[in-house]
Amino acid sequence: MPTRLGRLHAPAATERRPSDEVARRLSGLPIRHVDWTLLALTVFLIGFGMLIQYSATRGDNPGNPTYYVMRTAINFLLGLILVAGILSFDYRRLKVASPFIYITFLLALLVVFLTEAAMGSQRWITLGPLSFQPSEYCKLVLILVLANFFSDNRWEPDSFRSFIIPVAWTLPYMILVFLQPDLGTTLVFAAILLGMLYLVGCRMRYWFSFLGAGVLGFALGFAFHLFKPYQVERFTAFIKQGSNIKGVGYQLMQSKIAIGSGQLVGKGLMKGTQTNLDFIPAHHTDFVFAVVGEELGLIGALILITAFCLLLWRGVRIANSARDFYGTMIAFGIVIMLAFQMIVNIGMTIGIMPITGIPLPFITYGGSNLVVNMMAIGLLTNIYMRRFSQI
Repeated sequence: MPTRLGRLHAPAATERRPSDEVARRLSGLPIRHVDWTLLALTVFLIGFGMLIQYSATRGDNPGNPTYYVMRTAINFLLGLILVAGILSFDYRRLKVASPFIYITFLLALLVVFLTEAAMGSQRWITLGPLSFQPSEYCKLVLILVLANFFSDNRWEPDSFRSFIIPVAWTLPYMILVFLQPDLGTTLVFAAILLGMLYLVGCRMRYWFSFLGAGVLGFALGFAFHLFKPYQVERFTAFIKQGSNIKGVGYQLMQSKIAIGSGQLVGKGLMKGTQTNLDFIPAHHTDFVFAVVGEELGLIGALILITAFCLLLWRGVRIANSARDFYGTMIAFGIVIMLAFQMIVNIGMTIGIMPITGIPLPFITYGGSNLVVNMMAIGLLTNIYMRRFSQI
């Protein structure tokens, strides 16, 4: 037989030089299959964000114009360490660990309520000189847990039980984060769940029932005054743009003025009048895109959006090339998380989305958000590196 003949003649083929054997072994290492384009786009976005943060905040802290940028750089280094840790093991080991990670961060969300409120909310846990926001990490944890469930053979698209289990995994996170209060992150959880349910072929009547329940809950929240006054004002400012310009509507109005004044090429870095004169509140966090529009204009905004789209495209490519369905669902979950945050943040600065406080990935100032997004990129890289490895 041809295959047996091939084996009989194998000795001649196996008489390789030592250098050939080393090359063969090195070619199978996961590090040889890194998506360098994904990493380059990530570094570009982080560098872009640090540049915009410096431009927006250099006058906010007298005597230390690089205060925010240096803190971002420290979080970037922390993110690099965590990314290196993520790349050091096969992502499939997380299948066993994800339920325990889920419980750990569920407890962290409970601990948050024992901390002192800051700016009217309880979102951070402080450990010595370090502080972190558990709800940011919960986004990635939820993706791991849902991917684990959907990749399990027990998932049945037509079964109501298969639909209700991922909902049951998601609701505790949503409720606890909503009570902090943090409506923006709550919506991110909902987007991750709905997006992943849609991708696995969930029955649309179940899918729309969850969406409808969310809309009903939102309406009941207004009816029974479950939302904080500032949250109600934000939604009202979106519905009635141009009203209450001395209150929450002021943020949206100034953001639109800044973006519009940038025109095609912008006023130039460090030259944004709306930014430098502090007309734009939260110009380094929620409304950082307004700084981009004012100082870099339409061209700068399009460059940023294009970089985001390329990053998301690489994420979809990684999802489609993953070795197993678990890796596919993790990758798609990360793409959904990043895409939703990007769309909502940019949308709210130009007035087509309500103001919810959702950050712009890699651009908005915030340590936990940056670190989590870098960990997400690390997971995508891990999945792509091991697409040829055996299960």
